Amino acid sequence: MSVLKKKISSFFIIISFFVVFGLGFWLGKIQVVCQTCPPEEVNFSLFWEAWDEIDKTYVNPEALDTQKMIYGAIRGMVNSLKDPYTVFFDPKNAKTFLEDVNGHFEGVGMEVGIKDGQFQVISPLEGTPAQRAGLRPGDKIIKINDILTNDLSVEEAVNLIRGPKGTEVTLSIMRNDWQSSKDIKIKRAVIDVPSLTWRLISSKSDEPSEDGDIAYINLYQFSKKADSDFRKAAIDILNSPAEKIILDLRNNPGGYLEIAQDIAGWFLKKGQTVVIENFGKKQEEKVYKSKGNAQFSDYPLVVLINQGSASASEILAAALRDNRNIRLIGETSFGKGCVQELKNLKDGSSLKITVANWLTPKKELITDKGLKPDIEVSISEEDYREGRDPQLDNAIETIKGIK
Repeated sequence: MSVLKKKISSFFIIISFFVVFGLGFWLGKIQVVCQTCPPEEVNFSLFWEAWDEIDKTYVNPEALDTQKMIYGAIRGMVNSLKDPYTVFFDPKNAKTFLEDVNGHFEGVGMEVGIKDGQFQVISPLEGTPAQRAGLRPGDKIIKINDILTNDLSVEEAVNLIRGPKGTEVTLSIMRNDWQSSKDIKIKRAVIDVPSLTWRLISSKSDEPSEDGDIAYINLYQFSKKADSDFRKAAIDILNSPAEKIILDLRNNPGGYLEIAQDIAGWFLKKGQTVVIENFGKKQEEKVYKSKGNAQFSDYPLVVLINQGSASASEILAAALRDNRNIRLIGETSFGKGCVQELKNLKDGSSLKITVANWLTPKKELITDKGLKPDIEVSISEEDYREGRDPQLDNAIETIKGIK
């Protein structure tokens, strides 16, 4: 009997043992004690006992797939944390995740997650089949192709929704003001989400105008290309008649923190706090500060948010509110203020692990609370049907009065 005595975490001990399992398990039961997991010792003999019983007695031995069992064990360990944002990705799903963040993939085009124990739409992305089908932030997804979502992880649900372009998926959707759920069939497509659009609006007519004095920026996501796209738009705005700015972060599910930090630098003075990373008792807080050119720091500004504003968009909105007293208009944001790090594993799989919480510059916790708007404006079913946008209308009227 051999005993592995490397001072590594329990996770890497599991992986190491799986590698040697085929050659070494027949030598006898191996008792492994994790030496880096205080306060209690972790004994893996129970795990190996269960593995051995399955290996010896399972009725369909041909169905035993060692690699799937390894991934299943890791996934089970992660799921036990009950944190919807800490996720294990096998190599295939790791590749899919990176495609999502970079803004190019095949599917229906929406950010999804678990809130209050319910699988739901965080945000349909701009110009996607999900948006054209009428899905909205907060829509609860009851079933995916007749499969109930109650016991599905976010990863499992995403795998069911995603698929090759041209194929269809049926979602059973429940909305707060509906009496019963509705089935919505959506045809999948290649999703290439833009990072932003902008236009000039005249404060006199509230209509798009080439010589308008209000720049309306709709920032859809904080993808890698959003930084360069925003820089190009900013240069155009600086060379335009615009004197004021409306920043629309509605239905923006987030993205890269460094992109949000860079964009914040256009609106904040250098050195102002953008966000605080709080690690609990593990280590000292880390403060992220503005380091940009502050070209828009003197422009009158209002920010639009709604239930689909999450993560990096909440960080940017809070930074502008706390540093410049910028008014937030719309609905309470989603409330995703925790920090994930992506850890790449050696076989191409990865772990997205929650390592800290974001705090606003005034040390307000965002997670599960969201940002409450200074001016609350909702959009009714009738508004949607008639193509009205009372939130944007309010933003225009509000910014008119800001000198």
